[in-house]
Amino acid sequence: MGYDSLSFTCLDNYRPNSYNETMKNRLPQYQRSRRFDSIEQEAYLSLWRTFDRLRAIEDELFGKWELSAQQYNVLRLLKAEHPETLPTLSLVRRLVSRAPDITRMLDKLELRKLISRGKRQGDRRAVMVGITPAGLALLEEIRQPLQVVHEKQLGHLSGADLKTLVKLLQQVRLPHEPEGSPWR
Repeated sequence: MGYDSLSFTCLDNYRPNSYNETMKNRLPQYQRSRRFDSIEQEAYLSLWRTFDRLRAIEDELFGKWELSAQQYNVLRLLKAEHPETLPTLSLVRRLVSRAPDITRMLDKLELRKLISRGKRQGDRRAVMVGITPAGLALLEEIRQPLQVVHEKQLGHLSGADLKTLVKLLQQVRLPHEPEGSPWR
């Protein structure tokens, strides 16, 4: 069933009234029979689906240690600074994904004695966060199983393909990264 029959389904079931005329002239023939409104939508939804599939594998691993991927990321970032500590706001800027409730996440990690928090001398407003020996030990325990997960997720790609993928993803997100972001 082709584009002209209007029989295809968009993944989100949204198709503006002017879709037929607008897209008929804009899209190449191969795209007209696809389930997407645009190549940008197809690329975005492909990224989203890829993230979902890869994340499910990782979530299964982290679940064995009762950690979220976000909590693991916090521990990983704190380990990189160890034995130094980081201000909470600096930690938030370095996270892979947004953490709307960083305080609650840090509370959970502190309750498990994986991190410690304290005030900086001279600036009592800044909360400093550091990893504890228990947090370091947990990361060491997770290290090898996580490597196996990463190989399961992406090991079928060559080193050159992985480098190309990393470069393309950097190009995709660059206009959307705030100034001063460590991800720029």
